[in-house]
Amino acid sequence: MIAFTGYGYASLQNFTTGMESVDVIAGGDSGPLPADGSRDILLVGMDSRQDTQGKTLPKSLLKKFKAGKDEGENNTDTMILLHIPNDGSKAVAISLPRDSYVEIADGYGKHKLNSAYGRAKNVTARELRDSGETDERTIFRKSNQAGAKLLIKTVEDLTGRTIDNYASVNLLGFYEITQALGGVEVCLKEATQDEKSGANFKAGKQTISGVKALAFVRQRHGLPRGDLDRVVRQQVFMAGLARKTISSGTLTDPGKLSDLAKALKRSVVLNHGWDIIDFAKQMSGLSGGQVQFTTIPVVGDISTPEDGLALEVDPQQVREFIASLSGSVKKPVKNKPDPKHAQVTVDVMNGVGVTGLAARVMDKLSGLGFKSGTTGDIPPQDTTVVKHAPGEKEFGQMVVDSLPVSAQLVEDEALNPGQVHVLIGADYPEDGGGDATGGGSQPQGASQHATLRPAQQPQQEDDEKPITADGIRCVY
Repeated sequence: MIAFTGYGYASLQNFTTGMESVDVIAGGDSGPLPADGSRDILLVGMDSRQDTQGKTLPKSLLKKFKAGKDEGENNTDTMILLHIPNDGSKAVAISLPRDSYVEIADGYGKHKLNSAYGRAKNVTARELRDSGETDERTIFRKSNQAGAKLLIKTVEDLTGRTIDNYASVNLLGFYEITQALGGVEVCLKEATQDEKSGANFKAGKQTISGVKALAFVRQRHGLPRGDLDRVVRQQVFMAGLARKTISSGTLTDPGKLSDLAKALKRSVVLNHGWDIIDFAKQMSGLSGGQVQFTTIPVVGDISTPEDGLALEVDPQQVREFIASLSGSVKKPVKNKPDPKHAQVTVDVMNGVGVTGLAARVMDKLSGLGFKSGTTGDIPPQDTTVVKHAPGEKEFGQMVVDSLPVSAQLVEDEALNPGQVHVLIGADYPEDGGGDATGGGSQPQGASQHATLRPAQQPQQEDDEKPITADGIRCVY
């Protein structure tokens, strides 16, 4: 959120005066653009009952927020890697689902990603008290700094990217920022109610702010895919936030900007040394279509020893996916026939619209020893997906290893044994990927539905389009 409301920062003098900052990025701000030519910003939504000064929020507000009992967990409900490639002409917001089961840095073991911040914060707070520190403000500041550092390091390990900047916003901030902007327009496919989050929405387009906006992005119970659909909710809301800020009179309305500034100073934390004004100027040329949203690939649900049901992720697949967003990686592919390939019959579907692409891909795969199935066309999609029959992940992986892109591997109960479907996305080279190395760039805004929707749930054409700030996407 902080990055998109940043469109208005350049219109205020001394805007960041009084805003909380933390020393969590090595070397402070790296200047206009980092050495590798791109900028990676970690945006975090905190499930915190305190403001940036450590003051507990009023009970009346917490009741409105449906925040529940404060158990001191300090989980990060929303984590987004904002990736800005080297020319600065576009921005890709990559959601990192909170339930992703990952290796927490510094020897904390394997747990859900959203627990990293709280683990370091709680340990540090305890160590400070044990050492004799009694100033609660000092404990609050230092423990939160430790939490942010561990989260940043964990995200860097998972994504293979170096975090250049960090921004977090708490519950109060989300509430006040949406009110300052006059609300955000969203659209739901179905009416929904959820007592835990306070969600109570009709179907169709509607403008929400404050408590309603908070319920919209926090609901996960009653959604078809639980937390993954909550991620989509967060993406369409932020797209609407960017659209509202860019297209409305926000940037020229002194009253709105003043309210926005007050909200940000009460609830937003930035890394020390980040010149947010300069960053806003760099981003000011973006249009709604150049701010796009996607989600890291996930393998599926997994039962964990300590953390209950979580989302399994493959770090290597995540790194390849993110690297492909800027075209910075070439994926080696197998170029020799393997006797095992003869056990697999491959169908290839063209989701790009390039004439003859499915046939070219089929020729490549048959040349590697796979049996040729059928070819055809499907609605446009952004990422390439490979589907395999239940229990035959090995067959699907054979096909993935033979493609020049890091395709998402999905199990499909509708497929027969020995059958694999290749659904070509816009990331696939138009020549069919016949070379030994490929690596067509993953398009910005790769659809999270193409990547994550379970095979048994039918996809709709609108769901395959990237989420951007250009229009309003109806979601669950």
